[in-house]
Amino acid sequence: MTDLATSPAPALRPGIDWEKASRLVTGVLMLTIALVIIVLPLYALLSQSFEDHQGNFVGLANFVSYATDPILRQSLINSLWVASLTVALVVPLGFLFSYALTRSCIPLKGAFKGIALLPILAPSLLPAIALIYIFGNQGYLKWLMFGHTIYGPVGIIMAQVFHCLPFVVLIMTTALATADARLYEAAETLNTSRWRIFWTITFPGVRYGLINASFVVFTTAIVDFGIAKVIGGKFNMLAVDVYRQIIGQANFQMGAVIGVILLLPAVLTFVVERLTYKHQTSQLTSRAVMLQPTPSRLFDRLMLAVAVLISIPILGIIGTAIFASFVTLWPYNLSFSFDNFNFGAFDPGGWLSYWNSVEMAAWTALFGTVMAFCGAYLTEKHRRGSRVLLGYHIVAMVPLAVPGIVLGLGYVFFFNLPSNPLNVLYGTMAIMVMCTIGHYYTVPHLMALTALKQIDNEFEAASQALGVSFWTTLRRVTIPISIPAIIDIATFFFVNAMTTVAGVIFIYASTTKVASIAVVALNDTGDDGAACAMALMILYTSAGVKLLQVLITKVLLRSQQQWRSSLRDA
Repeated sequence: MTDLATSPAPALRPGIDWEKASRLVTGVLMLTIALVIIVLPLYALLSQSFEDHQGNFVGLANFVSYATDPILRQSLINSLWVASLTVALVVPLGFLFSYALTRSCIPLKGAFKGIALLPILAPSLLPAIALIYIFGNQGYLKWLMFGHTIYGPVGIIMAQVFHCLPFVVLIMTTALATADARLYEAAETLNTSRWRIFWTITFPGVRYGLINASFVVFTTAIVDFGIAKVIGGKFNMLAVDVYRQIIGQANFQMGAVIGVILLLPAVLTFVVERLTYKHQTSQLTSRAVMLQPTPSRLFDRLMLAVAVLISIPILGIIGTAIFASFVTLWPYNLSFSFDNFNFGAFDPGGWLSYWNSVEMAAWTALFGTVMAFCGAYLTEKHRRGSRVLLGYHIVAMVPLAVPGIVLGLGYVFFFNLPSNPLNVLYGTMAIMVMCTIGHYYTVPHLMALTALKQIDNEFEAASQALGVSFWTTLRRVTIPISIPAIIDIATFFFVNAMTTVAGVIFIYASTTKVASIAVVALNDTGDDGAACAMALMILYTSAGVKLLQVLITKVLLRSQQQWRSSLRDA
């Protein structure tokens, strides 16, 4: 009895750390999903480019065939030339517009910026169709073409300038908004001319923004499908060549080769962006004074003229599309009519394509936001020492260097394989949602990371000390604080899902055709009025969602202002 009482108790095995196990399982799940929707389709695309029609490895034979085909080689030259000229035109215009918004005292800055960002809310097909109404064979400004045709490089470049301007404005307004007023005050004290101040202070501070904007425009112009398809005519471009090789000729190997070639400028842009980010020095120190523009009658009038002159073509293109959608038959019968919105008269599916777009955008916003925010939360708050979460973060950055048409083509090769158990998803709404999430995933991931970096890690440390699960902390602390960012992410997914064309052009079925694809089909059949109407429905829906986002965010920030102030003061 004494021996039993005095004998030591057997050592207990340490229990399972369910908190750590839960994070691991969630991380593995997130990584697996990311691999399926991003990496595996790209691997399938790359594999296809090195195989023949029988699936045998042929090395670089397909690439040699591409290089020796004069028509395909000319498409590459055309794409590089158009993209370079687009950069040369739109980057200076975007810089001037951004300079007017940030460095002058012009009125209606918010309205001008809103006008510049309107093209983001519409598919790239819209400016191409509108330009046909303006400068085409029946265009009301056809005489300005001086005998030339809008179909070809001229029309492509004009539409690309419209389409790419918002990207330059977004990048350059951010770059120009951060400047130290002390540098400018010192220069003015030394009687330095405005021109020299610009080249010695302003330009060095924004040069990395200009480089990034140039590469973003270059890549966008090369990989865009909608504009070249609608207004390109017989002028071959790489993105349209992919479509012709796959849909027209069923030459999957050559389509994969062109897809790989389209991947190169996007990868180059990604690398340049990373390098410029590393070399970019902070423009604002702890002692910096934010630069505020001072009124100058002559300069402000000049900048106002710049803003107005750039805004007029944007409004003119959108206004033309709106007018064309409400006339009976351009240009012969210009009486007001809703006939173009009777989509059933032009397409057996009628309004189904539009509602498919809304459905796809809603599912993309829902699942994309949940995945991006939860993945970013694990990455930011619990990545230390986790190879799984590090791998997830790397995969999440990949879509930034992958054009939509390339990823969509990869989905054809991966999900269409009969041996793939996920083949059942092919032709469904689910695969289109997956492709759209994968295509636009990087930006929401970075948006979520940025929002989460502003939340002190002490919340997680305190929760762990109190034995509170990280899921509870996420639900009760992190998500309420991050609601504005979550709404931004959901809106980003929704708007891009509404406007996407190239990402889903290869994977839709007759029952899942979306509005942007319907615009392409309507344009192919010559029903440009109905195509305009459908494109505008996309614009109206995107604008409505964007306005709703702004309204909800303002209401939330106002209601949370008191406790947010308390958090900052604490």
